[in-house]
Amino acid sequence: MEYKVVPFNAVIGQKDGASQAASQLQSLIDTMKAEGWEYVDMANVDTYVEGTSGCLGIGAKPGYSASVAAVVFKK
Repeated sequence: MEYKVVPFNAVIGQKDGASQAASQLQSLIDTMKAEGWEYVDMANVDTYVEGTSGCLGIGAKPGYSASVAAVVFKK
């Protein structure tokens, strides 16, 4: 069995809601299904993005936590 993990980031406007995000996810699932992949699960991956030191400390940015959504498919 083969697995594929695809990042998913719904893009919605201020007046859009969960239905718009769900529609985008459904579109991804349909596209992958057409390529022979079967939907398995969706998960969040928590990670830490390192900060930057800038030039002599000028423009330095602190690190931060981020969550990335990933959709898992199998074939």
